[in-house]
Amino acid sequence: ILMPEISINTTQNVNINFVVASIGARMGAYLTDGAVKLCYHLLMQWTILSGVSIDNVIRDNWSMMAIFILLYLPVIFYSLVQESLMEGQTIGKKLLGIKVVKIDGYQASFFDYLVRWVLRLIDISGSLYIAGMTSMAATKYHQRLGDLAAGTAVISLKNNINISHTILEQLSEDYQPVFAQVVRFSDNDMRIIKETYQNAIKNND
Repeated sequence: ILMPEISINTTQNVNINFVVASIGARMGAYLTDGAVKLCYHLLMQWTILSGVSIDNVIRDNWSMMAIFILLYLPVIFYSLVQESLMEGQTIGKKLLGIKVVKIDGYQASFFDYLVRWVLRLIDISGSLYIAGMTSMAATKYHQRLGDLAAGTAVISLKNNINISHTILEQLSEDYQPVFAQVVRFSDNDMRIIKETYQNAIKNND
């Protein structure tokens, strides 16, 4: 099955098509992140909570709750903080080679990550991932509800990009340009010329 692609325009005016991440890859990243959060939870239990015996020191239930919330803030804001700092990736996404981007190809903003994070309550926590899985299976770019609201999708970075995907060409070291005016062209101009030339050759035009 061919996965849909999202076209991203690089700073060199080169369009690179990235394949949308599969549902399996997203699930793998989610489980990996879950394992990281579980390790943190166990670390808190074995070191701080059990070692200090907070319940023997603090009798007030509200104070106990505040301490627990404070200790588990890294778990609560795990995806929001990591995606914001790692440009659309968490530890799980990085290991699986996937990343959050805008549908139009631009880098997602903090607000986009925030929308995705808030709607995790529906996509994942509130529906045990049923809503998220249903949405990903039904949409072209495998978007969960958070992605649809933020205008984002998750792409795979495991693309085989070669020189034919850029404006560059393999030339001999002694090659000399026939027309010196070529220096006036921008990268985008050269990309258009290259694509037009290749299409002409392909169509015997």
